[in-house]
Amino acid sequence: MAKLKQKGKSGAAKAYITRPSAIKKLQCSLADFRRLCILKGIFPRDPRHRKRANKGSSAPTTFYYTKDIAYLAHEPILRKLREHKAFAKKLARALGRGEWSSAKSLEENKPVYTLDHIVKERYPTFIDALRDIDDALCLIHLFAALPASPQIPNSLIANCTRLSAEWQLYVMRTHSLRKVFLSIKGIYFQAEVMGQTITWLVPYQFTQPIPADVDARVMLTFVELYQTLLGFVFFKLYSDVSLVYPPPLNLDKDEAGAGVGAFILEDVVAEQESAPTAPMAKKVEVDGKIVTNKDVKRAIMDIATTPLPPQPTRPSGAGVDADSSNTDTLPDDFIVQPSKSSESAGAQLLTMRDISVLPSTTSSLLFSHLTIFLARETPRPLLEFVIRAHGGRVGWPATLGAGSPFAEDDPAITHVIVDRPLAPGQSPPTGRRKHVQPQWVIDSVNAGKILVEDVYAQGKTLPPHLSPFGEGSSTYVPEVGGEDAAGATVEESESEEEDEDEAMDDAEEDAQKKTEVARPALAAAAAAPDDKALRRAAEIEAERTGTEYATFEADLKKAIKTKAKTKASEPAEIVDNEMEMNKMMMSNKQRKLYERMKFGERKKATEKAKLEQKRDALRKAKAKQLRKGTSA
Repeated sequence: MAKLKQKGKSGAAKAYITRPSAIKKLQCSLADFRRLCILKGIFPRDPRHRKRANKGSSAPTTFYYTKDIAYLAHEPILRKLREHKAFAKKLARALGRGEWSSAKSLEENKPVYTLDHIVKERYPTFIDALRDIDDALCLIHLFAALPASPQIPNSLIANCTRLSAEWQLYVMRTHSLRKVFLSIKGIYFQAEVMGQTITWLVPYQFTQPIPADVDARVMLTFVELYQTLLGFVFFKLYSDVSLVYPPPLNLDKDEAGAGVGAFILEDVVAEQESAPTAPMAKKVEVDGKIVTNKDVKRAIMDIATTPLPPQPTRPSGAGVDADSSNTDTLPDDFIVQPSKSSESAGAQLLTMRDISVLPSTTSSLLFSHLTIFLARETPRPLLEFVIRAHGGRVGWPATLGAGSPFAEDDPAITHVIVDRPLAPGQSPPTGRRKHVQPQWVIDSVNAGKILVEDVYAQGKTLPPHLSPFGEGSSTYVPEVGGEDAAGATVEESESEEEDEDEAMDDAEEDAQKKTEVARPALAAAAAAPDDKALRRAAEIEAERTGTEYATFEADLKKAIKTKAKTKASEPAEIVDNEMEMNKMMMSNKQRKLYERMKFGERKKATEKAKLEQKRDALRKAKAKQLRKGTSA
């Protein structure tokens, strides 16, 4: 007889565990449990049968996988948290008794843990870590803009500011920035690094108060993890482009408000050359012989100038030993032999290993031929980052901070960014310099080209700032100033002609249906325009009915056009039928989700059609007014 199953010992009751039971099993506080779950990436689960998972109880509670909690039980940080709890008790006891020397000794030897092993566990490869730094960058930039408080120490804010500056320096150095959008929430940036799209949000440079309903402890735990993660990622990114990490900070420039310009980007090779080398022994005894530094240098020069002996060629298909088969999987690491005629002949030779570490993103040097000066009322951190990330030179007055590479009277300046209206009676500035508003920089980056400056000139009403993160053809795109507005009149007249053509086409379709019945040869020739036999049969049919050749050609063209429209609509009907058949195979939950998705798409399409109709009506009204004005 089989053994009877006991209630609550298998199935969902065994696979899931409640939060109070998990805390009791780990023997830690609720705050430490939350901290562990955030650091290890463990989150609550929603079992299909909550009553079975809760062993018959229907009380609301939070569930976790039992295996996840068993995984937490072996975490080294849990032991450190227990040691810290004991340390806090000892420190409080020493302070209460007035034992200051013991308290100082305890403070110096308090338990400290690192998160390096957690980063390695959660991100096995570098690409995995790179894909997950979007939230890390958002939170780091947020804490860099927060004011110091008892909960958020000044050292944490300084470290977040340093990390955000290091990320901006890398993006500017590699020209990886692709999209920028100024929204109500903040500034959205998107960069492409090693083939991965990274999007992050930066708050505006205002005082950011912490709301009372925000749990700062949870955010601080995330910041603790993200600081370690970004340290790993930035070290790898900087190393791939041969830069020293962390970049040194010039304290004088930082105190003068230089911003990201206070950091110094140093090349790894330059640092190694400038680093003091350890003093070498003048004489060393090797195998009973005294070797001096001159002998070593002479031997190195002889090796460098001696060509390698030619390798014997092996016939294809010959037997290969085990040692050579193992080396086939290794990367090609060629040894460059310098030429005697040219010392730098081998300096330009790149190996496969060198190519693999190069950044895969393409450089975007949109502003490389421009020299831009920022007025005192413009947001310097934003514009400096965007312009330098696209290869431009940017300067600013001393009121915005130190470190400007050129002054306001520099003759090389091509554009001046201003963000103030024209004074009453002031005429627009003229001359070689273009005075534009800050939106011109952002819109040019999103468009991928330098836009016309006249639309963004000082004092003019700006065109709508469109999001580059649109959903494609499903969203309505309003008119953009500049080149589109210049050709609006032509488009309006063309749209009217298209409407008339559509009305004529509808009438032609009705006539074509009658023609298919009366003239079957013409319909067959329209269905296959390349078939000469069908065309000849249609011509004979036209001669029999007494139709002229010019009329026959016009009728054939109309019939071909109507057939093409009919064929274009047939695939859509086939797709709809296939989707209806697929819906029959869906579950009830999937079908409802699909219907909600299609309802949202239809709603967006309806709103888009309404806005486009309204825009077309306004265009036609403007075109009529222009025609009346020109005729008068």
